Amino acid sequence: MTRVRETVGRTARVMARATRRTARRAGARGAAGHREDAGEAASHPEPAGRPAGSGDPETREAGAGSAGDEPGTGERSAGTGSPHPDDGADGPDGPRNAEDSDRAGGVDGGRARVRGLWQAARDARPVDTVRREAAAVGRAARAAWRGPGRERDLVVQSLKAAGAGLLAWCVARLWMGDPMALMAPWVAVVLVQATVYSSVRQATQLFTAMCAGTLVASGAQAVTDDTTGALALCLPLLMLVANWHRFGQQGVYAATTAVFTLASGAVSASAVGHRVGQAALGAVIGVAVNALVLPPIHLRDVRENLAALARETGDVLHAVAADLRDCSWDAQTAAGWTSAAARLQHRLDALRSARGWSQESLRLTYGPLRALHRAPAAVPPEQEDQRWSRVTGHMTALIRTLAVAADENRTPAPPEGPVLEMYARLLELIGDACHADAGRLLGEAGEGASAEGPAEAALEELHLRLQEGLREHAGQEAARAAVLGTLLLQAENLWAETLPDTQDQ
Repeated sequence: MTRVRETVGRTARVMARATRRTARRAGARGAAGHREDAGEAASHPEPAGRPAGSGDPETREAGAGSAGDEPGTGERSAGTGSPHPDDGADGPDGPRNAEDSDRAGGVDGGRARVRGLWQAARDARPVDTVRREAAAVGRAARAAWRGPGRERDLVVQSLKAAGAGLLAWCVARLWMGDPMALMAPWVAVVLVQATVYSSVRQATQLFTAMCAGTLVASGAQAVTDDTTGALALCLPLLMLVANWHRFGQQGVYAATTAVFTLASGAVSASAVGHRVGQAALGAVIGVAVNALVLPPIHLRDVRENLAALARETGDVLHAVAADLRDCSWDAQTAAGWTSAAARLQHRLDALRSARGWSQESLRLTYGPLRALHRAPAAVPPEQEDQRWSRVTGHMTALIRTLAVAADENRTPAPPEGPVLEMYARLLELIGDACHADAGRLLGEAGEGASAEGPAEAALEELHLRLQEGLREHAGQEAARAAVLGTLLLQAENLWAETLPDTQDQ
C-alpha cells in the first residue's frame, strides 16, 4: 500500500506539470480549458496521511487555479501569462498546433489511469478481506455446532481423514517398523473422499499410478545410474501417462512418486517392494475408515435443494405479481425478473449435482447399512426433479414473454386494467402452491394444506375470468390479445405442474 501511494503521488505531480506546460502553450481558449483540468487535478485525492495539495511546490501551484477564481487568475497561478502569438494560440479556424490537442488527450488519459490506480489501491484492503473470511469461518463453525448439515459433514470427513492418517502411521511405523512408513499415512489421508465409492475408485487409480511411478523410476535409475538422468528419462513419460483418462485425477501421482523414489536414493528391489506395500496399506486403511466410520451419505442436500427450488419459484411468482399489480412494468423490472429466472436455473443445477452425489453415496453402502438396520431415509423420487425442471422452464418462458412485452421497441403490447390484476392474482396463488410444496418437502405442516381447497377454487374462477378477458381483448386489439394468450398459456403450464391433481380433474 505504501508503494502504491507513493506511485500515485509521483504520477499526480507529473500530470500537474504536464497540465501547466500544455496550458501555457494553448493560448486564450486553451488556457480556459486547462484551468478546469488543473482544478480537477487539485481536487484529486492525495494518499492517506498527506493533506491535499501538500506535495511539491509545482503541485500546490497547479492546485491554486481551482474553481471559484476570477477569470484569468487560475491561469496566472498555474504559471501562464497572457497569450502570445507564438505560443500556439487559437486562430479563427481552431488550434494552430494539432500536437497540443494530442498532448491534452494524453494528459486526460494519464489522469484517468491515475484515478483507476488509486481506486484499485483503495479497494485492495487486506484487513477487510481477512475480516470477511473470519466472519465466514465463524458462520460455518456455528452451523456445524447447531446441527446436521454440509458444514458438519465437512468436519466429520476432515476428522476421519486425520484419524486414517494417524492410524496408518501407527501401523506402518510403530507396529511394522517399516522404513517407508511415510507412504501409508499419505495415501490414507488422500483416500478419505466424499463417498465410499469414490474412495474405492480413487484407491485403485492412485495405487496403480504409484506402482507405475515407482517401477519406471527404478528402471530409469538402473539404465542411467544417475539421479538427474533418471529424472530426465522418466518424468516426460510419466506426465504423458498421467493424462490417460483411466487414471482420472490421480495420474499426476505417478510422476510425484517417481520424484520421491529417485530423491530418496532407495531404488533397490527391496525398497520398491516396501514403498508399494506401504501404499497398499494406506489405501486399505483409508477406504476402511471411510466406509466403516460414519460412511458419508449425501441425501439431505437433495431434499434441501428441491425445497429451496420450490420456495424460490414461489418468491419469484409473488414478486412478479406484485410488480404487475403496481403497474411497475418496464425494462428495468423485466431485467430483475430475468436475473431471478437465472437464479432458478442455478438452483436447478445444484439440485442435479446433489442428486448425483446422493446416488453415488449409496453405491457400496446401501446394502451393508440395510443389513445393519441402518438404512438411510428415503429421498424424494427423481420424478420430483423432472417436475421442477419443467416448472423452471415454464418460469423462464413466462419471464421472457413479460420482458418482450415490456420492451417499447417491440410490437407486443402488455395487457392492462382488470385483466392484469386478475393475472397477478393467478400468479400469486400459484406461488402460494409452490411455497406449500416446499413446506411439504421439508416436512413442515403449515396453513397451505388446509387452504388447498379454497385456493384451487380461486384458481378455477380466475382462470375462467381470464379466458373471458382474452375473448374481449381478441375483439378489441390483436396485439394485446396475443400477449395475454401467451401469458395465460404459461400460467396454465405452471398450474399443471404445481397442482397436477387439479389439472387432472
